[in-house]
Amino acid sequence: MRNRICLLLLAVLPLLVYSQINTSEVAIDSIKSSTKAQSNSATNAPVVLRKDTLFYINTNIDGYPAIIRARDISDRLTILTEDYNPLLDSIYSIPQENYIESKINDKLLFVTTAQDVEQQELTITELAKFRVKVITESLAVEPEVSNIDKLKNIGFFLLSLGVLIGMIKFINFLFRKLNGRLSKIEKKFLKKNGYILKYFIPKNTANIFVFIANIIRIIIIILFFLVYSPFMFSFFPWARHVVGLFYGYISTPIKYMFYGFVDFIPSLFFIIIISFFARYIVRVGKEIALDIDASKLIFKNFHKDWAMPTEKIFRVLVYAMSLILIFPYIPGSGSSAFQGVSIFIGAIISFGSTSAISNIIAGIVITYMRPFQLGDRVKINGIVGDVVEKTILITHLNTAKNEDVTIPNANILLGTITNYSKNKENFIILHTTITLGYDLPWQTVEKLLLAAANNTQLIEKEPIPFVLQTSLDDYYVSYELNVYTKHDKKMPFIYSEIHKNILEIFNDAGVEILSPAYMAARDGSLTTVPSKLKPEDKSPLTKIVDHLTGRNQEIKISKPLDE
Repeated sequence: MRNRICLLLLAVLPLLVYSQINTSEVAIDSIKSSTKAQSNSATNAPVVLRKDTLFYINTNIDGYPAIIRARDISDRLTILTEDYNPLLDSIYSIPQENYIESKINDKLLFVTTAQDVEQQELTITELAKFRVKVITESLAVEPEVSNIDKLKNIGFFLLSLGVLIGMIKFINFLFRKLNGRLSKIEKKFLKKNGYILKYFIPKNTANIFVFIANIIRIIIIILFFLVYSPFMFSFFPWARHVVGLFYGYISTPIKYMFYGFVDFIPSLFFIIIISFFARYIVRVGKEIALDIDASKLIFKNFHKDWAMPTEKIFRVLVYAMSLILIFPYIPGSGSSAFQGVSIFIGAIISFGSTSAISNIIAGIVITYMRPFQLGDRVKINGIVGDVVEKTILITHLNTAKNEDVTIPNANILLGTITNYSKNKENFIILHTTITLGYDLPWQTVEKLLLAAANNTQLIEKEPIPFVLQTSLDDYYVSYELNVYTKHDKKMPFIYSEIHKNILEIFNDAGVEILSPAYMAARDGSLTTVPSKLKPEDKSPLTKIVDHLTGRNQEIKISKPLDE
């Protein structure tokens, strides 16, 4: 079996000679297969860096001569010197079963085997550490620079400094030309929109566009200086590693953002497609709602005043569903920080919007219940006014005294709503109540109240007004006058006219509107029943009423009201 492996290694030896990357892997495979094999022609092969011998390789590994091992290590170190930065790169060793791998930034540099220490007094670990130390010290030594090279470096530095100064002057020149044009444009723009931008600029700045352009100019100069200044110092060997480190700090976030954006492109297309379709669906829904609201499109049992509220609810649902679909494709949506912020915001909204949510739900219920419409005269929780605005949260009423009353929708849903304008084609009944004593005939009271109703403006003649005796209390009778009207928004004026006419009619008739109290011992005192009173026993007030009404005899009972 061992002879076959040796023959295979000899067959691929010409390829191993010209390979600088795969030789290390072949060497490791050779070590793992046999770490005790010795070569009959072992020599001392030097590992050289910058014409300086670092150490020797004096043992061969099955088909991998010492001279080739040394040359491969030297070639790797030569390539390494071009990009080696002691501030970023590190050389370290990893022990394996029968050998030790020495690497730089996860790349294999060389291998120390057990055969390498057989002719030395060091252990395999000590020998690997010694080689790593020698290589590290050699890489840290800067190569000597001749005086001519120093002068060249200084010349290149001065030339690059001149380019930097020239670029800064060129940028300033371009922006001076640009500022002149912006000043002319701004004179027209500020007349309409300048008042919005004045809060974002210093108080002493008169030209907003020039101010913004100067900020952009300063940002461009700073970015150019940060990117270009390390290049100027890169001509000096002492600053080469610092420049590389600085460029690493700049390139790392730029690479991260660039490759992150490249990886985000498929998700971006998905987000754009979902957003486009969501916007299209919302636009179609709005067009349908506008047509329904304008009575251009009619659906059975769907009122047109439902159109716009339904469109708003539909829009919220579409956008919410779109956000749910888009959320997993947003960069960073799966990070713990993003999830923590989302939970925190959700908790704040949940705890702080309890009343708002109840008002929103109540607003939706009220919209589809349709207890009132815009312009209706309503009474909500004892407040009478015209509905001037309905929103998802509140309802605005304008009272007869021109007061603007804001009522939360949750309170409306829990309270009582009286709509005086619900049936605009029918009449509404207005009523008022007075109380009079038992000694006054009800026929007289009814006649006087109907006369007051007939003298009132904005009262309908048909159906005719009517009077109800609503209660017989201890000391008085309650009379309720009912009238018909179509002018629901002039109720305060109509009530005022009715009360004024009642006072005038009753005063002309000599009837006092009061509620007398009686004490009757029934020891011969007169009765208060009008039909039982004799003319000579009547009170002066009753006699005056009889005289004015033309009844000097006993009062005859008139026909019932419903006849």
